Amino acid sequence: MLPSRLLADTVQLAADNQVLILNSAADPFVPIAAQQLSTGAITLTEDNIANLQAAQTALAQIQRNSTHIALHKYIAHSPPATMDVAVMNLLYQASNAWVAYELQLAAYALKPGRLLYVVGAKDRGVLSVAKRMQELFGNVETLAVSKGHRVLCSIQPQQAGTRHANTKHGAELILFDGGRLDEGTQLLLEALEVRAKDEALDIGCGAGFIGMHIAKLAREGNVTMVDASLAAVDAVRQIVEQDGLANIAVLPSDGAQAVLSQRFDLVVTNPPFHLGGLQTTEVAERFIREAAQVLRPRGRFYLVANRFLKYEPIMRTCFATVEEVRGNTRYKVLRCTHI
Repeated sequence: MLPSRLLADTVQLAADNQVLILNSAADPFVPIAAQQLSTGAITLTEDNIANLQAAQTALAQIQRNSTHIALHKYIAHSPPATMDVAVMNLLYQASNAWVAYELQLAAYALKPGRLLYVVGAKDRGVLSVAKRMQELFGNVETLAVSKGHRVLCSIQPQQAGTRHANTKHGAELILFDGGRLDEGTQLLLEALEVRAKDEALDIGCGAGFIGMHIAKLAREGNVTMVDASLAAVDAVRQIVEQDGLANIAVLPSDGAQAVLSQRFDLVVTNPPFHLGGLQTTEVAERFIREAAQVLRPRGRFYLVANRFLKYEPIMRTCFATVEEVRGNTRYKVLRCTHI
């Protein structure tokens, strides 16, 4: 992957460096960097549980250890000015809000005179990030450019003092549209048939709207909500506790991996269709296969998607029936059942 090669060719590490990886644990640069550290260490500030597990496996294979601190918890659990190098790959960032938060986190974590590296493409907003780095650090330099990608570098000022990232809780960054329902989710909620005793699963629960809606209707049942984002899981847990919903469990999970041994009457999902900045059906197709695995006989599986996404073929290979139960010109709600 070009960005990783650019980082490997550009980032200079000393053997004793403390290196902070900013929500980019999936980058192949991570094990390359780890091999250069004989007395130093890698700290992964990662939000995605799947990316974290993959990075830890890769590091174990080269007999290198790492420390993990959830991205949204770093400020609360780590002292300032302890890192020599911070690295971010824009390819792995979920939103501009995350990028802004991570730049502030880097300013908090870096020692005076030490370096932040950011790699990204023009279509991922790298030029806008350069402006933010200039504003935050007072300097930015482009170290490498190749095929539309570039590596940026900022130096922590010697007189930076102790700068804190935005005090807003990092987990709040995942809430969609400031906590408002998107149109697709609203259609899904309108289409759902929820029974009082349902054992339900919400795959990729995000801000938790779907699972909490089900929990209020399935008063004699239970809802399990899973998401790969550690910030999402924390945020939803807080909301569930505030709402006093005792019939909900919220778990970090790569898809439904954490609950594959369980069985459910109702499974729902509003899956993402972008991965690493590229449009893909890969995530949703995996959710569909996992839903088929955990759904009980005569159970119901609901999925909402943009109308142009063709999930019906894989659904028909996994379920006995597939039908559209609600929709408009932009979205469709599909319901599947086993025999």
